[in-house]
Amino acid sequence: MMRFAVDGWDPGYGSTFDLDGELDATAANVDAEVERSISDWGSVPPRVLVGLPGRVLFVDGVRRIEGRVWIDDPIDLLAGGGPASTASEAICASYAAGVVCCTATRADLQRPDVRRGLLTAAEPAESIDTAAGVYTLHRADRRPQQALAAALSRALQNQLADVELAVAQTARVDAPDDDDLLVVDGPLSGRTGLPRAIGYVKSHHSAYLPPDLHAQVGRLRAGERTPVFRIGDGWARYSWYLRLPGAPGAPWAGVVRIECSPDLPVTGVLELAALTQAVLPRFASAEYKDTRAPQNLYPIAGLERELRRRLGDQRLLYRALRVAATR
Repeated sequence: MMRFAVDGWDPGYGSTFDLDGELDATAANVDAEVERSISDWGSVPPRVLVGLPGRVLFVDGVRRIEGRVWIDDPIDLLAGGGPASTASEAICASYAAGVVCCTATRADLQRPDVRRGLLTAAEPAESIDTAAGVYTLHRADRRPQQALAAALSRALQNQLADVELAVAQTARVDAPDDDDLLVVDGPLSGRTGLPRAIGYVKSHHSAYLPPDLHAQVGRLRAGERTPVFRIGDGWARYSWYLRLPGAPGAPWAGVVRIECSPDLPVTGVLELAALTQAVLPRFASAEYKDTRAPQNLYPIAGLERELRRRLGDQRLLYRALRVAATR
């Protein structure tokens, strides 16, 4: 009889694992022997005694496109100053980032930052002032042979990353403390300079390990991790896989990949890896509460909900854009 498992991850968010069932082989230079030799590779159980940080800071951001707009290209003077015959596509978007600070007794939202932007590659563009706020102009860098939609999306993501970095730095300035851990939802790219920080990657699309080591990821038990390995593909970082506690399912159910700065000494990286085994499972979500359990940690899920609320009513924002376009 056929055996199968149903992925508990909400299909509306895609899949935690590549939809073809196979991850793309990466061209990155990977050193799998940072912590153990290849012959000694295997699961690393959690340590019994690990000093927990006094604070855990979770950083995340959300984005939403409020409207697609068309910016008139320069008017053809030969046409007598009439309407422009061509226009360039742009997007108006809202985006926000924030930090949730968790201690042993409470969780607090710190300094959420909400912004609105006009993302475009059009030359004759300027910020759009509406009754619901100003959409600040940000130029999209369109690479050769790149679709405009991809360039606009990348520009929006870059703006969101900048806000996430800003709120993370502010959280550290407001409460300087060497006894904390900063968890950035997503890759740590561009934020490796943050001290005591890890990138928390929930979905997987690339196979960083050789096949025999890659197969061991699916055999991890809850709380176990792989040995640390180093990735170098333009921007280097240390990484490891960790399985969170959750309902049984597909081989990679509940598996996340953690990243940290390449500038740390190996001993510091191993201490950080052990710390993630002690800290992150405590915040793993349950299926009956979150459709992206267990990877969507409770503080991150709560932060996303609050940030989306702060983006404002999408219908009112769209109406304000339409009114501003008639001025």
